[in-house]
Amino acid sequence: MADEYDYQLWIYQCQKIIRQAQIKKKIRRKRIICALLCNEIVIQRSKKKYTPKKFWIHPLFKLRREHGFFEAVFPTLSSYSEKIENYIRMTAVQFEQLLYLVGPKISKQKVIREPISAPARLAMTLRFLATGDCMSSISYQYLVGLTTTANIITETCEALWSCLKEKVLPYPLNEADWLKISIEFEKQWQFPHCIGAIDGKHIHIQCPDNAGSSYYNYKNSHSIVLMAICDANYLFTFIDVGAYGRRSDGGIFRDSAMGRKFRNNEMNIPKPDLLTVDGLPQPYVLVGDEAFQLTNYLLRPYPGRSGLNMERSIYNYRLSRARRTIENSFGIIVSLWRILKKPIDATVENTISIIQAIICLHNWLRKHDEDDIYIPPNLVDQEGPNGIIPGSWRHEVNFSALKDRPVQGNNFSSRSAIAVRDDFCEYFNAEGAVPWQYSRN
Repeated sequence: MADEYDYQLWIYQCQKIIRQAQIKKKIRRKRIICALLCNEIVIQRSKKKYTPKKFWIHPLFKLRREHGFFEAVFPTLSSYSEKIENYIRMTAVQFEQLLYLVGPKISKQKVIREPISAPARLAMTLRFLATGDCMSSISYQYLVGLTTTANIITETCEALWSCLKEKVLPYPLNEADWLKISIEFEKQWQFPHCIGAIDGKHIHIQCPDNAGSSYYNYKNSHSIVLMAICDANYLFTFIDVGAYGRRSDGGIFRDSAMGRKFRNNEMNIPKPDLLTVDGLPQPYVLVGDEAFQLTNYLLRPYPGRSGLNMERSIYNYRLSRARRTIENSFGIIVSLWRILKKPIDATVENTISIIQAIICLHNWLRKHDEDDIYIPPNLVDQEGPNGIIPGSWRHEVNFSALKDRPVQGNNFSSRSAIAVRDDFCEYFNAEGAVPWQYSRN
C-alpha cells in the first residue's frame, strides 16, 4: 500500500509540474503577443500617412529653364567680375577650371527626367557654402526640389573632396617640401626651423541623434573638432576633422593619424640642422599653443601670462607671431565661406564633407590666386610700425561656428623637449633677435 501511495503521489506531482509549465508557457505566449501588438500600434501611430503626390514635378519647378537663377541670371552675372567673385568666391575662369575637375563626378545621365546640369550643381553648392543660406532658399532660387537640393549639395561636397584632396593636400611631403615651408616661415615670420602652425577649432553642429554626451562641449553646445596644420602662406597642409567636441586639442592631435606619424618619425621631416653657427643641431618643429604637449617636434609657449622674464617673454612673442598663420587661416575660411558663421544644420557625416570641401576650395583658390583677390588685404594680420596690426577676421571668427576650446594641455615634457625650447629661446634673444621685438605692444 505504501508503494502504491508513493506512486500515486509521484504521478500527481508530475502532473502538477506539467500543468504549471503549460500555464507559464501560455502566459509567456500571451505576453509576447501583447508586446508585439503594442509595438505594432506604436509603429502605426508613428508612421505618417502617405498622401499621393499631386505632381510628378511641381509646376513651379517646370519653369526652371526660363526663370531658374542659373539659367536666367548666372550667365549675365558671370560677365561682371566683382559680382561673380562675391557670389561664388571665385572668378568665372576659376569656376570653369573647377568644373573641368569636378564635372565628371557630378554629371548625371538622362533617364526619365532632364537632370540638373553639372555647372548648376556646382554653382548651387558654392553659393550654399559662401552664404550658409538655408536649403529652401537655394531650392526656390534655382527652382529645384528641396530634397534634390540637399542631395546635390552633399554629393558635390564629396566630389570636391575626392577630386581636389590629392592636388591641394598632397601626402606624403618630402624633405624638400618641408624645407620650403621652413624657409617661408623664416622669411615672412622670422621663425627658423618652423614647418607649420597647428591649432584646433570647434565646429558647432546640431545635436546628433543618440549621440549622448560625446559631442557636448564646454560651451554647452554640440561640436566636432577641426584640427589643422598650415604653412606660412595660409595653406592647410594637414587636417583632421570629426573628433568629439568633448576632447582636448592635445588628445585629438596625439590620437590622430598625423599625430601618430609625427610621433613615430614617419613624416619625412628633415634631420636636425644648425640654428646658430656655434650651436647644436636643432629639430624642425611645429608651433602650437598651451593646449599641446611640448615635444621635440612641437613647440609651445612658456606657461604663465605674468612673471616671465624678458627672454621667455620674447620667445613667447616670436612663437605667437608664427602661430598667427593658423589663426589667420581659420579666420579666412570663416570670413569667406560664411556657412561657418552659424551652427551647421546637418548630420555629422555631411558636416565633415562640408568642412573638407571648404578646406579643399580654400587651398585650391589660394594656389590659383595669381592676382591676390581671394584674400582681401585687410582680412589678415599685417606688419605695422608698432608690431602686428590684427586683421578684420578676428571680429568675424568671434561670432561664428568656429570656437576655441579652453586650454587643457599638460606640463609633462621630456628633458630633451625642454632643452629644445630653451635653445630656441636663447636664439631669439641672441643671434636671432630683431629690433622690433623689444618695442612690441
